[in-house]
Amino acid sequence: MQSPLLALPGAVAGDGIDATVAAHYGSFNTEQRSLASGEGFVDLSHRDVLRIAGPDRLSWLHNLTTQFFDGLAPGAWTQALVLSPQGHVEHAFAGVDDGESFTAHTEPGAGAALVEWLERMKFMTRVEVSLLDDLAVMWRPGDAQSHVAGRYDLVPRDRLEAYADAAGPACGLWAYEALRIERGEPRFGLDTDHRTIPNEVGWIGPAVHLDKGCYRGQETVARVHTLGRPPRRLVMLHLDGTENRLPPAGSPVSLEGRDIGFVGASARHHELGPIALALVKRNVPVDATLLVDEMPAAQEVIVDPEVGLHVRPLR
Repeated sequence: MQSPLLALPGAVAGDGIDATVAAHYGSFNTEQRSLASGEGFVDLSHRDVLRIAGPDRLSWLHNLTTQFFDGLAPGAWTQALVLSPQGHVEHAFAGVDDGESFTAHTEPGAGAALVEWLERMKFMTRVEVSLLDDLAVMWRPGDAQSHVAGRYDLVPRDRLEAYADAAGPACGLWAYEALRIERGEPRFGLDTDHRTIPNEVGWIGPAVHLDKGCYRGQETVARVHTLGRPPRRLVMLHLDGTENRLPPAGSPVSLEGRDIGFVGASARHHELGPIALALVKRNVPVDATLLVDEMPAAQEVIVDPEVGLHVRPLR
């Protein structure tokens, strides 16, 4: 569904799964600086939104996912994953409970598959799961006092223009992505693949609660957390800025002629220059210069290669 905020002055649409929201509104560098200073908002209305209602919703989610949902306080946002029996990430979402229902959002186009999976898990549980088309996701940056990167707002779609007037200036997805990459926050399906386990990308803690009961895929998560050394690790790449281009998502990352991983999201940061997230083999030396789409790239550690924890906790 195309965002009505693409009608704002200067709006330029994105591409791929982000094509229905603005990539920028004229100057992504200015927009990055606005967000970095705690001002403005980002239109994420292309993300899928779902609602889980019913008296058993929190205990049900607690049993199914990686997160501790029992006793979740109304208004407290949380992240959660659904894993395969082998511990691979199959679904990722963030959401908030209002005391009567849990409203979550996930990647564009991923909502239907998540709802279908949840429906199969209902059995005799008193829950109702539905996709919503009347709510949109917005993001606003935090400030120096909050010590958080930002927050999500759930806004009725017929109120988006009014929200933009009150929350402006509007900042595009290019600015948001550059700051997300700088923080080392992985995006499901872009910075991950079908083999990704939470320990590789720093989701232990933010999206995986280690002190809870059993859930599908827990054995893999616990074993890697206890023994350390996940198969791969998330890194931020500082790309050679001499070429005026960014590597396509999914491009191989190589070292001395051998493929050792793949690149996910990339962006031009207003201070760091061209940067990207990549998932590479754990034993790749952290000081090695890598090659991405024929461009040299230096690494910056995001996830500790020994213990699999984010070295800059996700916020």
